[in-house]
Order: sequence, then C-alpha cells, then structure tokens
Amino acid sequence: MARLILDSGAVIALAAGQARARQFVERALRDRLLIVVPAVVVVETTRGGNRDAPVNRVLRAIHEIAPVTEAGAREAGRLIAAANLANSTIEALVVAEAVLHGPAVILTGDLGDLSALAANHRHVQVHGI
Repeated sequence: MARLILDSGAVIALAAGQARARQFVERALRDRLLIVVPAVVVVETTRGGNRDAPVNRVLRAIHEIAPVTEAGAREAGRLIAAANLANSTIEALVVAEAVLHGPAVILTGDLGDLSALAANHRHVQVHGI
C-alpha cells in the first residue's frame, strides 16, 4: 500500500492547522494511502508537556508510528553517504522509511535535504509544505 510519510515540519504544520498540510492529508485519505510518522519525528515534535497537545492530536489521527529498525538505520546511513549530507540523521531516517516501504510520498518542511536524500529513489516523492 502506498504511504504518506510526515516529517517533523509536516506534523507541526498539521498541529498548527496549516491548510496545505491538511489538504495533503485529506488527499491521502481519499487515495487510501497509509499515513505514517517515523518514531524519530515524535522525538523532534514532543517535549512531554501541555504544549504537546496539538501534536498529540495529529499523532493520534495517523495510521502508524513506524519504529526505527536496524534496516532503517543502515539505509539512512547509505542515504547520507549518497547525498553527501552531514548532520541529516533524522531526515535520512524519514527517507529510509519511505525507501524501504515504498511507494511513498513524503510531506516535509525541509524540501532541500529530503529531496537530496530521496534523489535516487523513483518510488519516493518529496513535497514541501
């Protein structure tokens, strides 16, 4: 099944009620895509307090929170090497989730880095919010 993968920027945009992010999710639901948030995105978007409430609403509404696996970690390392991007671990883990379980669309607030990481994978589309 095709998937819509949300990175931290997308989760924050949805939590803030941003129209473009909401439209992507609505289209994904119409197209019967599985909506996924990699677990590393939870690290970037929550802090354990009341201010997490909007993000928690988004996280409860998605279909799956994908764990980081050894296969995903190794793929992320390969993606970083191929794109020659230092300090992109979380972004690479998001793209690795798409690469390993594609086809996928990634919705991101970091179009440049995620596009570079996904460049050699035609079954992964990257869209900015």
